[in-house]
Amino acid sequence: MNQLINDHLCKTRNDLVEEIKVLSDTQLNAKPDANSWSIAQICHHLVLVEESTVKAIAWGLKQEVNKQMERKNVQLIVDRTKKITAPKIVEPADDFFTVKQIIELLDDSRKKLTTFLNTIEDPTILAEKSVKHPAIGELALDQWLEQIYFHEQRHIGQIKEIKALIKVEH
Repeated sequence: MNQLINDHLCKTRNDLVEEIKVLSDTQLNAKPDANSWSIAQICHHLVLVEESTVKAIAWGLKQEVNKQMERKNVQLIVDRTKKITAPKIVEPADDFFTVKQIIELLDDSRKKLTTFLNTIEDPTILAEKSVKHPAIGELALDQWLEQIYFHEQRHIGQIKEIKALIKVEH
């Protein structure tokens, strides 16, 4: 895996865990309003996105090489002024999660991602193949990796807002 992408994945995940590890289980599951996700649900969504990304990349690796692929500015996904509706496959459960459970789920999905990526003999192929992303459109497989940490950054901003709404002391 590209070292820069790996560094971004690690830093963003560490930032996410720092935001949630200070919460009580009740705070983690508190919803700011009836139409919003709790912080637990946001984290569960991030786990589901990471797991779906592994599946998308695995599927994309089986496709033909796409030479004329347009690179996208995946960083735009961080902009929360643009509402993105989560596809059903990555909608979080309504379950009550503990902080410990969420951190374990996040760790598990990251281990699955890195284990999968370590099976790819020639990572340069990731820039030559693509799969359609539900929010961004046709996306190079290496950019699917980038969208993981940009997507997490998007939701870290949302988590900070929710913490302020539910009055979490820093």
